[in-house]
Amino acid sequence: MTDAEPSATTPPALRYDQRPADATPISTSDLPATPTRDRNIVATAWIEAPDELLTLGAALDGRPVATFKRRIGVWLLWRAGPATDADAWYWAADANDLGRQSTFRLFPDGSGDGIGPSGHRHTRFRTWKEDLLGRTEPLR
Repeated sequence: MTDAEPSATTPPALRYDQRPADATPISTSDLPATPTRDRNIVATAWIEAPDELLTLGAALDGRPVATFKRRIGVWLLWRAGPATDADAWYWAADANDLGRQSTFRLFPDGSGDGIGPSGHRHTRFRTWKEDLLGRTEPLR
């Protein structure tokens, strides 16, 4: 077996839009550190979900429910909408203080707009994520 092949006990990775919605109730401490590749944890399953997250996709076509993406440092990252080629909102909250939140809007052309936790405005998703890690200057 090569590194690229899944083991017999590891489910195959699915494209984000092919993963089934997982509405099993989950608490903050149980949200995984790394992306789930076999399912999408929906915001309505998160027991402590703030209202801002539950309504994140309300203004988007189809009113998509946000899904959990991963932890980035202390931040819990969620997305409402597709990963590319359409409008989407990203929302992050500090796992230790859910009132500390940051959002990023991704547009169909790949441009974006959001304020990071540092207070800096970002037009690139990558720099917004770096801000979540406490980096206000892009990596070189």
